[in-house]
Amino acid sequence: FVFTRELSNPEAKCVLSVANRLFGEKSYSFLQEFLTQTKTHYDSELEAVDFRTKCEEARVKINNWVEEKTQGKIRNMVVKGMVNNMTKMVLVNAIYFKGKWSVPFQRSNTREVQFRLNKVTMPVLLCNGRASFIGQILEIPYEGKALSMLIFLPRQIEDNETGLKKLEDLLTAETFMEWTHPHEMEGGEIVVKLPRFKLEEKYELNKVLSSMGMVDAFDETKCDFSGMSSNKGLFLSQVSHKAFVEVNEEGTEAAAATGSLVADSVSYFTADHPFLFFIRNRITKTILFAGRFCSP
Repeated sequence: FVFTRELSNPEAKCVLSVANRLFGEKSYSFLQEFLTQTKTHYDSELEAVDFRTKCEEARVKINNWVEEKTQGKIRNMVVKGMVNNMTKMVLVNAIYFKGKWSVPFQRSNTREVQFRLNKVTMPVLLCNGRASFIGQILEIPYEGKALSMLIFLPRQIEDNETGLKKLEDLLTAETFMEWTHPHEMEGGEIVVKLPRFKLEEKYELNKVLSSMGMVDAFDETKCDFSGMSSNKGLFLSQVSHKAFVEVNEEGTEAAAATGSLVADSVSYFTADHPFLFFIRNRITKTILFAGRFCSP
């Protein structure tokens, strides 16, 4: 939380917008101690809305708030029908990141090549710049060097497999730290071929959280939110998450371009088939985004 608040500072090189809020039915009263603690520890607030008689108005209000907090990149977070007059509480989380590459890609080098998954082609970026890599792992720093994008690229496409599943099966918290340890990374001049892409994904987390053991919170007959409200029958109706990521020549999302480095002797990193990517704080090792790019 301290790090995300630091990134929200106007002087920060990168911008991270995190939107966390509980929207609760206004006929329910929430304890002040709970509201104080959620604000202090999670920078999250509760807003009372009228689900009972004005659920559509409440839905629009939630969407407007998320859109504002993510600088217009995330819209229509709560679709029609998601909330109704029986809704008691909705937890919303959205995250938006914007950062320039430390060494931007040259837009003039962007061209169409084949992405090796099907016969569709898509714009791919070509950059001569400094990065750190070992085997098929590449680290590209953002301006300011506090954050970077890590790309995990399978070595080969085998038969009908992209190689991504095998990589994911090997990937754990321990192997991630081992593979990306500074002692295992080597700096140098690298030509990077990276797809230009935009991803916007939305997840309904009820089933995911239930599978992780958070079951009672969604069950009106079992949940106990007495630490939040003195009202009976309060339970969590829906947990939603939505994220937006855009990678282009300037960085992640969009920013002003500058020159790039050119080397006489370079290595090559060509991301022309499915890969994993992570946006990480290089100091604290906190992962802000994790994603999978599979096809154009």
